[in-house]
Amino acid sequence: MNPGIDLTDLLVRTPQGSWRIAGTRISLDSVVYSFCEGATPEEICQDFPGLSLAQVYATIAYYLNNREQVDRYLQQAQQSAEDLRQDLKTRHSDFLTDLRQRLTAARQSATPT
Repeated sequence: MNPGIDLTDLLVRTPQGSWRIAGTRISLDSVVYSFCEGATPEEICQDFPGLSLAQVYATIAYYLNNREQVDRYLQQAQQSAEDLRQDLKTRHSDFLTDLRQRLTAARQSATPT
C-alpha cells in the first residue's frame, strides 16, 4: 500500500532548528497546535492552503506516533522564544520606555477635549 506521501520526506529541519512540512513554509508547530486545539484535518487544510489533506494527516500521524519527542521540541521552542523575548526586553528597555511614553503622549494629544 502506498499512502501517497513518503514519511521520511514529511519534515525538514531549517538551519535555525525549526521543523517545517517539506515543500512548504508551514511549521510542524502550526499543525500540531491546531490539532491540539481541536481543529480537524480538514479545518487545518483550510487554515493552511499550502498543505494537502494527505500532508496534514501524515503530520498528525507523525505527532501521535512521536508525541513525547514532538512535545519536548515544542516546549524547547517555547522556552527559546521566551528567552529571546526577555533578552530583547532587557536589551531594549530604554527604547521601549521612550516609545511607550511617546505613544501615550500622541494618544492624549489626539483625544479631543
